[in-house]
Amino acid sequence: MNRLAQAAVLFLLGATLLHAGVTDLYLRYVKAGLQPLLLASGAVLMATALATAWYERGRTHDRHTPHQAPEGQAAHREPRVSWLLLLPLLALILVAPPALGSYSATRTGTALQEPPAYAALPAADPLRLSVVDYASRAAYDHGRTLTGRRVEITGFLALDADGTPYLVRMALNCCAADAQPVKIGLTGRIPPVLPADTWLRVSGVYTPRLTRDPVNAGPIPWFEVTTATPTKEPRDPYDESWNN
Repeated sequence: MNRLAQAAVLFLLGATLLHAGVTDLYLRYVKAGLQPLLLASGAVLMATALATAWYERGRTHDRHTPHQAPEGQAAHREPRVSWLLLLPLLALILVAPPALGSYSATRTGTALQEPPAYAALPAADPLRLSVVDYASRAAYDHGRTLTGRRVEITGFLALDADGTPYLVRMALNCCAADAQPVKIGLTGRIPPVLPADTWLRVSGVYTPRLTRDPVNAGPIPWFEVTTATPTKEPRDPYDESWNN
């Protein structure tokens, strides 16, 4: 590619980052806290592309007369196949990848970690918690802040090889590439014919039952379900609370 073509690709890349940053598309790739950096990167790339194009057009304008290529040398032309580099950018704009789901969750060990402290819980009824928050309080705090409370949690359904149901949320450190599952075992009133990857809003109570993940022996706390309602996938399908 010549410099103008390179500037065009750079501009499109910057525009793609801005498009992802101002929509929910970026949440499929990185955690929400990186949105400002994503927007800044897109703006810098677009500005660089415009500056490059302006400089190159100025150089071209200064060449008042064409010059003859030295004898024995042919004029260089860039292969058109290089424009195929634009296809991944177009795919990023036009096709939003699905969030990681039950396939990854059942093949990866739980990433549950003990937090340094537990925030005070509100007096709301039901108490709405993330999968990570409930799991850490149930596994490491032995449910002390959960006992006697009606709890509501949202996640997607995963089924292991034996058909055991888990409520799962993929947790992020930085981006989707490092996403790992946090799992809660479900018992109680669970609809019997829900397919894996169904998003559920479950209400119920804490149970002291605790098992070990067959993949990495990590702790999997359980939850006694009283109601389970299918719901739509949330705006941000990943759970970042474990790293905040």
